Amino acid sequence: MAKIEVRLEQKAITILYGVWGKMSDRTAAKDIPLLSAAFHNITKTQEGTVLPFFVLSQHYDESTGNSELFIGGLLSNEGLSELVLPNDIYAVVTVRPKFGILWGLAVGEAKRLFYTKWLPQSEYCAQNMEYEYHSEKTIEKKPTLDIVFAIKKRG
Repeated sequence: MAKIEVRLEQKAITILYGVWGKMSDRTAAKDIPLLSAAFHNITKTQEGTVLPFFVLSQHYDESTGNSELFIGGLLSNEGLSELVLPNDIYAVVTVRPKFGILWGLAVGEAKRLFYTKWLPQSEYCAQNMEYEYHSEKTIEKKPTLDIVFAIKKRG
């Protein structure tokens, strides 16, 4: 992905239900699957059966590489926390997995290009919250997923 395609989308208020945890740059590859397993355990669902599915991080601390992690969906469950995504404009990047299976590489590259190339040249600044939006498109023959970034106009 040499070039990044970012589209701006107005999104309505969305209420998510899921589980909270911590994540670090060093342990993200383990943190996300562990928290995802906790979500599926609480909801008594199998991985890949809850769509849409959200993997959200917020309050990233550059000095430590740590952030808060939320894994969830749209269906309420007694054991889950509630998170409200506000009605706002978001930047959205659609990615395809590298070599058909390597989501981590594709997501990492898209995030890096968003923050280092697109965002500095735009009229927006980041709001320190982003999420992967897994939908039916994520499980198609040629899968894609959207990475959604909370932004606001500079100034």
